[in-house]
Amino acid sequence: MKLFGTIAGALLILVGLLWILQGSNIIGGSVMSGQSQWLYIGIIVALAGAGIVYWVRRR
Repeated sequence: MKLFGTIAGALLILVGLLWILQGSNIIGGSVMSGQSQWLYIGIIVALAGAGIVYWVRRR
């Protein structure tokens, strides 16, 4: 369970970071590029992933 939670959390962090970079128009070439809503969604997803990793690893 600990390994699965860590992997799932890390994937959420990576996806969130990708969406943050696309939303802030650092990474172009996507419909999401330059759309600030994806910046905010990415922040939420990355924080959720970090929370999952923290919660799984603290036990």
